[in-house]
Amino acid sequence: MKSRIPVVLLACGSFNPITNMHLRLFEVARDYLHQTGLYQVIGGVISPVNDNYRKKDLAAAHHRVAMVRLALQTSDWIRVDPWESEQAQWMETVKVLRHHHSELLRSLPQKEGWDQGKAVSPVPTAVPELKLLCGADILKTFQTPDLWKDEHIQEIVEKFGLVCVSRAGYNPQGYISGSPVLQRFRHNIHLVQEPVQNEISATFIRRAVGRGLSVKYLLPDPVIAYIQDHHLYSGDGAWEGGGAQHSDRETS
Repeated sequence: MKSRIPVVLLACGSFNPITNMHLRLFEVARDYLHQTGLYQVIGGVISPVNDNYRKKDLAAAHHRVAMVRLALQTSDWIRVDPWESEQAQWMETVKVLRHHHSELLRSLPQKEGWDQGKAVSPVPTAVPELKLLCGADILKTFQTPDLWKDEHIQEIVEKFGLVCVSRAGYNPQGYISGSPVLQRFRHNIHLVQEPVQNEISATFIRRAVGRGLSVKYLLPDPVIAYIQDHHLYSGDGAWEGGGAQHSDRETS
């Protein structure tokens, strides 16, 4: 895969809590990109949203980051990054992408160049592409008036690119066709078919936990244990966000 374009996948969202569906997105997207013959996925990043997103029943960020970290114990290529959750305010998705792109550039190893047998100034290795990983439900929200800034949508699809995994009841091809911006940069939007439809809802998880129902096999076991140990989503352990929700993205 040496001649392939290196890619890092970034998923932004509440992860309230992280589910097996969230994890599955990464695996399906990586398989798809590898099968194109053009890309090599070298890493994945999960970025839980800041507490100031102020979504109802949003568990405190340190809990959500901890649950993601537990869920990723068996992954050798995906990591959680708490940077977004630790900021003083809620961050728009495009700003999170910019941050992680800068971090990628900063972390690139340097290799020595050679001129007539003599070492010269170090030159950077290939710059990985950073792509936003999402479900088709997120692509649909691009159509909602005043939810995303037009210039942010364009920057996301033009500069970074999307890897969008199918979900039942959504029509990503239609969303692209109906948007001049998405249509213009459709070459940078990768639509991935999930062969096994996985519709685990974090909203359902929270409600089930609150009613004392089993959520086994919907979440990694360590995450279930963490929820129980910290009494999350039981009515007294969830952080109730006040005020209006921010409008840059819908997270589940």
